[in-house]
Amino acid sequence: FSPLRIADFQEVLGEPTVALSKLRELCFSGIPFDGGLRCLCWKILLNYLPLEKALWSSLLKKQRDLYSQFLKEMIIQPGIAKANLGVSREDVTLEDHPLNPNPDSRWNTYFKDNEVLLQIDKDVRRLYPDMAFFQRPTDYPCLLILDPQNEFETLRRRVEQTTLKSQTVARNRSGVTNVSSPLKTTPSSLSEYEVLPNGCEAHWEVVERILFIYAKLNPGIAYVQGMNEIVGPLYYTFATDPNSEWKEHAEADTFFCFTNLMAEIRDNFIKSLDDSQCGITYKMEKVYSTLKEKDVELYLKLQEQNIKPQFFAFRWLTLLLSQEFLLPDVIRIWDSLFADDKRFDFLLLVCCAMLTLIRDQLLEGDFTLNMRLLQDYPISDVHLILKKAKELQDSK
Repeated sequence: FSPLRIADFQEVLGEPTVALSKLRELCFSGIPFDGGLRCLCWKILLNYLPLEKALWSSLLKKQRDLYSQFLKEMIIQPGIAKANLGVSREDVTLEDHPLNPNPDSRWNTYFKDNEVLLQIDKDVRRLYPDMAFFQRPTDYPCLLILDPQNEFETLRRRVEQTTLKSQTVARNRSGVTNVSSPLKTTPSSLSEYEVLPNGCEAHWEVVERILFIYAKLNPGIAYVQGMNEIVGPLYYTFATDPNSEWKEHAEADTFFCFTNLMAEIRDNFIKSLDDSQCGITYKMEKVYSTLKEKDVELYLKLQEQNIKPQFFAFRWLTLLLSQEFLLPDVIRIWDSLFADDKRFDFLLLVCCAMLTLIRDQLLEGDFTLNMRLLQDYPISDVHLILKKAKELQDSK
């Protein structure tokens, strides 16, 4: 990024009230990482920070305190209760057993939460496996949780306990001893990653906490696979902020930005809304109707091969393309998506651009070949894709 461009950002962000339309315009063409500019812009574009700068410090303090409150209520207190109970009763009786169907069992919510937690755990351990970042320890582990005075069950411990329990239960119930343990069936089993020494936390554990608290606070949607792919780039961006005062609060800030972003895209994750106007089916159809407008030949070819948008566009749209590109490219695409004032209309154009950029291959390919192209998208130059999407936007 040229010093001039960085200066443009600094000027807009230097005003007492940030001019949102100017900021959007700048961000749309990509945000410099320098000086924490991207982290700051994302927080404004995702409605976490207000436009009046004078309000920033009080708002941040309030939100970060609120997040600590969530940690205490949803992770620490249940963990303490569990630890205290464990002291007096190591031999868990049936009435207190995870398989007890009685909804009034005092552990019912606890165990229900564990099911969600195990799903989250499985997904966050696999975040961006080609990068070491998520396996590395954070410089700012959560002291509330790692406080040695706290004799309570952490999420990591809960996962280990639950996994062990489900193994023994499976064994006792069927009388067979070689029931494959959940530990062995997932490729990323606990043993495969070094467990960090006490007092350390890996970045994926922070992401796990963010998702767990989100699931507890939003029981209507809880946790759906794929949310980890939305939280990953946000957290990575904030946790690598060059400004350490901000970086230290990456967890809380990510949580609120993620919550705001989910408020805009959560309908994509809710199955019952699939066919409504806000649901994902409608958006997938929109990709095809836009394609039909822009490139009828390609549209007819895909139709003729019966390649439905849900075969590929479901993932593209739901996960905001986070699975199709490398993380730095995803982050660059998100600069434009977050800057879009129509909120993700531009995403439909990006999907269209992705199709038109491989039109020659698609026009020549058969069903199998084309499905492979769309499931594993070949072009990795995101600047080319964004430029094409912008052309489509301007030709409307």
